[in-house]
Amino acid sequence: MQNLFKGLIPVMGLVIISGLGCSKRDEQHQIIGEPNPISLRSDKRTDIGKGRFDSYVVQTWYNLMMKLIVETPGHTPPIAARSFGYTGVTLYEALVGEMPQHHSLAGQLNGLNSIPERKYGNSYFAPITANAAMAKIIKYLFQNASAANLGKIDALELENENLYSKEISQVIIDRSRDYGYAVAEAVFNWSVTDGGHQAYLNNFPADYIPPVGIDKWILTPPLFQNAMLPYWGNNRTMAYTDGPGAVDPPTPPAFSTVPGSAFYDAANEVYNTSVHLSPEQNLIALYWADGGNTFTPPGHNVAIALQIIRNLNLNLNQAAILLAKEGISLNDASIVCWRAKYIANLIRPVSFIRLYIDASWMSSIATPPFPTYTSGHSTFSGACGAILTAELGSHISFIDSTKMADGFEPRSFNNFLEAAQEAAISRLYGGIHYSFDNNNGLICGQLIAANVEALNW
Repeated sequence: MQNLFKGLIPVMGLVIISGLGCSKRDEQHQIIGEPNPISLRSDKRTDIGKGRFDSYVVQTWYNLMMKLIVETPGHTPPIAARSFGYTGVTLYEALVGEMPQHHSLAGQLNGLNSIPERKYGNSYFAPITANAAMAKIIKYLFQNASAANLGKIDALELENENLYSKEISQVIIDRSRDYGYAVAEAVFNWSVTDGGHQAYLNNFPADYIPPVGIDKWILTPPLFQNAMLPYWGNNRTMAYTDGPGAVDPPTPPAFSTVPGSAFYDAANEVYNTSVHLSPEQNLIALYWADGGNTFTPPGHNVAIALQIIRNLNLNLNQAAILLAKEGISLNDASIVCWRAKYIANLIRPVSFIRLYIDASWMSSIATPPFPTYTSGHSTFSGACGAILTAELGSHISFIDSTKMADGFEPRSFNNFLEAAQEAAISRLYGGIHYSFDNNNGLICGQLIAANVEALNW
C-alpha cells in the first residue's frame, strides 16, 4: 500500500517521534492538555483547498473526546472504539472535498450510501467545516454526557470558530459550518443502524445467559460482574467483515486440564509469569492496563496517534486521513474481537488457575467481565500499530508520553509494531490473558487494518 503521506513530509523517514524540541510542560500535555495554537498563524490561508491548514482544531476535539470517555458513564472500550470510528469518518468526509486525490468512503463502507455534496466547489473554509462536523458528531455520540461537558462541546465549537472570525467572511463561515453539520448528520444517521447505538446505556444486558461448560467463561473476581456487551459482535462493521471470515481469529487451543496440553501449559505460563514477574514486566502491565476511569485501550492508541500528529506537524488533511483509518480499524477491531469472545466463550486465566493450579491466586490487574479469547487490547493495538506503520513507515522510533499525566515515565519504542507487541504481552504480565489470546488478537488487528488500508482512499 502506497504511503499516503509520501512526499508531503520530505524528512519523514528520518524523524524520531518524541518530546524532543518540547519543554517538560509541553511533553506532559501533548495529548491530555490543550494543544499549542502557536502554529495557527503560519498556515491559515495558504493553499486553501489543498489541506495546508494545521491540525489544531482536530487536536482540540480529540482531547475533549478523551475527557468525555473518562467522565461519561458507560463508555467502555468497544463503545469508545465505535466513537473514534464515527468521529474519524465524519472528519474525513467533511474534508475529502479539499483533497483532489482522495475519494469519499460512501459506497465503500458497509451501509454508508451517500454523503452530502459540496454545492459551492472550493468556497469553504476547511477548519470551520471540520470544527462544526466534530462538534455535532461528538455531541451525538456522547448524548449522556453531563450538562457541564455538553456545555464544553458548545464552548469549544465557538472558541475554535472565533479563531477565524476576523479573517473569513461570515458567508464562508456559515456555509462551511452548515456543510460540517450536514456531513455529521449523515454519518450519525448511518451510525444508528449498526447495532451499537446508545449501547452505553446497557453494557450489561440482563437478558444474556452465558453458556455453561467446563471450558466456558464464568464471572471473575474481584467484582464478579455480568458479561459486558455480549451482543457487540453482532454489530455491523464499517469495512465488510460482518460474518466470520479472513480477519477472524482461528479456533483457540482445545480446552484441557491435563498438564502438558497446549491449553494447560498456556494457563500455567500465566501463573508462572505472575509468580516471577520482574519490576519491568509489572510496569508494562500497569502502563498498558488502561482500565476504568482512563481513556481506555482504544483511547491510548488514538492518544499515540495524536502525539505523532503534533510532533510531525501533520496538516489538517493528513490528520483526518490518519484518524479516519485508525478510527475505522478500532471500530471493526472491537466488533471482530467481541464476536470471537462470545463465540468461544472461553474461561479466563484467573478462573482456570484458581480451579486447577492455585486456588488462592489472583491476577495483578483486575480481569474484565467478558470471555478471554481474543485479547481486546492486543486487537486494538495490532490494528492501530499496523495503520501507523502503513502510513508512516516501519523504521520510525518514537516515545510514548501519553501516560505522563497518570504518573508514568515515557516509554521508547523502535517502531509501531514493537509498541503493539508490548501492549499485547502486557496482558500476559497482568495475568488476564493467555498468550494465544494476545498473539492471535494482534494478528487479527493487523488483518483488520489491512482491510481498511485496502479501501479506495
